[in-house]
Amino acid sequence: MESSMRRSLALLLILALCVPAGLASAQSGLRTEGDVASASGVYEAEVPVNSQSEADRNGALARALGAVLGKISGDRSAMTRPGVAQMLRNARDYVESYDYRQDQGTSSTGAPSFRTMLVARFRASDVDALVGALGLPVWPQPRPKPVVWLAIDDGSGPRLVSVQQTNAARPLLDRAIERGYRLGLPGGGAAEQALVGAIWRQDVATVARASSRYAPPMQLIGKLYRAQGGSGWVADWIFVDGGRELARWSTREGDARRAMAGGADGAADALVKRYAKAEALGAHGVYRVAVSGIRSADDYLRLSAALQALPVVKTIVPVKASGDMLELDLELATGLPGFNRMLGDNGVLVPASAPSTLDGEPVPVPSGSRAEYRIR
Repeated sequence: MESSMRRSLALLLILALCVPAGLASAQSGLRTEGDVASASGVYEAEVPVNSQSEADRNGALARALGAVLGKISGDRSAMTRPGVAQMLRNARDYVESYDYRQDQGTSSTGAPSFRTMLVARFRASDVDALVGALGLPVWPQPRPKPVVWLAIDDGSGPRLVSVQQTNAARPLLDRAIERGYRLGLPGGGAAEQALVGAIWRQDVATVARASSRYAPPMQLIGKLYRAQGGSGWVADWIFVDGGRELARWSTREGDARRAMAGGADGAADALVKRYAKAEALGAHGVYRVAVSGIRSADDYLRLSAALQALPVVKTIVPVKASGDMLELDLELATGLPGFNRMLGDNGVLVPASAPSTLDGEPVPVPSGSRAEYRIR
């Protein structure tokens, strides 16, 4: 009996050691019955996945990290920016934990349908460093929660969507969460119900005055109606911040839910344009660096390992060795300022001197020159 128990414990230990090192502690097993895995924070995302295999998981983690970068920057095209696609291949290196959820729905034929979702949570400090290295804009936290003044006319006259009709506005509210912020709905009292006419004629001043009881003083004003001829839906939107109109746009879709969701995208784009900030961290390219302090094969191996571990480094080409100095051509997904950001405070490689500045801004290394570092 005792021998059997020892064999069982040994088998469990072996199985535990066989879990890939990078994700050994990533998958959460602490949820109790009734809990549902979901993504709620800026550093979390959920994406559909075909299976729970490692190959499908790695691809899903890349898409989830791309969604997180979109939330942090507010840029819906963040994944198309230079260097981002290469970084996403290393998404598993940024994972804090992950889990799966099974969603049940109904197909077009009425039969039950199931979809597996991967819910990933990423380490905030590592993602912030990645965002900085890539030069992505950062949409500061905490983020505002604008009030949506939406009127819908399905053919029987326009009606206000208030908190009592939250489910009707679900596509709009969910899309805002996907973009990294939240929208609120008005209480829907009699006085607010009477605002439908002002919303429909897009009377910004009247709606803004009625919205003064809510904070912040931001309004997303929209009207959703059937397109002429009954082919699809149209939504007209205005986004107002502190009484100032920031954006005006329309979305036309065959499905009312997609037309509605376009309001969250337009509001996010307007907020990002006004409030997000980005550092100039240089462009993708090949940069010449000189590293001093290499006095042994061990130093060289430490340098090589440190460079290969940096996701911004794409290729490493030794050029020349002289004394304790080695010159390298590094292909970087970002410029040298972004490369320096990824080195960290306790890395193997450190700049040989403080970066030159002009009026507080980094001075770029001229083409044909080299940046100097030393090995710690």
